[in-house]
Amino acid sequence: MTDTVTPLATVAQLMGGPFADLFVHFDPDVVQEFLVDATRMCEDETDRRLAPFTGLVETHRASGVDPDEYGDAGGIPIDPQGVVGASYAAALGTTSLIRHVYLDQYAPRYPEMWTYTDVQVLILRSFGGSQLIEPARLVGPESDSGHVWFPLGTYLPAGSLIRVTYSGGYTLNVPASLSRACRLMAAHLAVTELRPGTTQHDADTLRGQAVDILVSYVRPN
Repeated sequence: MTDTVTPLATVAQLMGGPFADLFVHFDPDVVQEFLVDATRMCEDETDRRLAPFTGLVETHRASGVDPDEYGDAGGIPIDPQGVVGASYAAALGTTSLIRHVYLDQYAPRYPEMWTYTDVQVLILRSFGGSQLIEPARLVGPESDSGHVWFPLGTYLPAGSLIRVTYSGGYTLNVPASLSRACRLMAAHLAVTELRPGTTQHDADTLRGQAVDILVSYVRPN
């Protein structure tokens, strides 16, 4: 199956820059493939999805309840929607339900360039049964953290599975640093695979420069 990722840099950017000499004899489709490979290498280096993606499926185990969110309003006035949620949670016999999940993919930098779309959340409860949560009932996901907040009253016991299907990535614009890292990685590939010893570009230096840029995008341990 062909990888259909949208590269972090364009053919025009690569061919119009200092590495044009490496690709001048190749068709644009071949240059595009170099950029696809370079994009995936950037993602492998950072352990993140960076280019726009669609239909990604993640499964998280629901665990950990914040004591501050047990649902006891303590007589504080709340809006009608909050009253309904609190009443429903109380009717279920518990208010200690999971309220949060954090998606694996979010913007490590420049969240204003990142978007989420087509978010679907399916709850697979630990004792059986499932529920598809309407997107309008969710708060998030937040671009800078991947945080999704479930409203009070969502029946989500600890131990359940939360299966999230979503699309996202740097869809509004690609940060200039990421674009440059992608071009450096593509040049590294060209030097090591196609033109070893026939160019003034050094393959190790090119990869090192790309990795130096990608450090700020690396997923924390």
